[in-house]
Amino acid sequence: AASVLAESSVTRSLCLCQDGGAARTCWRVTLSSTDCYIVHEIYNGENAQDQFEYELEQALEAQYKYIVIEPTRIGDETARWITVGNCLHKTAVLAGTTCLFTPLALPVDYSHYISLPAGVLSVACCTLYGISWQFDPCCKYQVEYDAYKLSRLPLHTLTSSTPVVLVRKDDLHRKRLHNTIALAALVYCVKKIYELYAV
Repeated sequence: AASVLAESSVTRSLCLCQDGGAARTCWRVTLSSTDCYIVHEIYNGENAQDQFEYELEQALEAQYKYIVIEPTRIGDETARWITVGNCLHKTAVLAGTTCLFTPLALPVDYSHYISLPAGVLSVACCTLYGISWQFDPCCKYQVEYDAYKLSRLPLHTLTSSTPVVLVRKDDLHRKRLHNTIALAALVYCVKKIYELYAV
């Protein structure tokens, strides 16, 4: 059976859980008001990777403050997914900003050669993010690199020396920012195309 360990700074308790007969081992650690879930790399049968993915999905849905991913493969895949989502967000913001401010910096006759492609790129990245990342619980997390914060987590209990640590962060303002900028870029592009090609 899979075991879940709920731990505070001074208190420990043990309970058992089982899903469809598939054994999983997982640790839940609570550091004062901070929740931390550890996906341990323990292979119990042929479907270990599926068990790791299921465990990670459950932790994401439970909205733990920190999630430590010990299995290398799923940790790397999750980190890459978050990195691509961050790249789309930043590209949408930067391209949209370029689209909106280029007409102020360049002559009107030439600005649309930069502003229109930048606006299209911003809208495309924002749309792709909205379709593939916006409703994924993983987009609520970032990879934690801060050594001080990592030192507060029970990483000494792991067998892996390179776990991926996720930290939950509020992405509401980030989404509003790139959605607003991309929408403004779309309005500008439509207006500019109408001006250029309308008879």
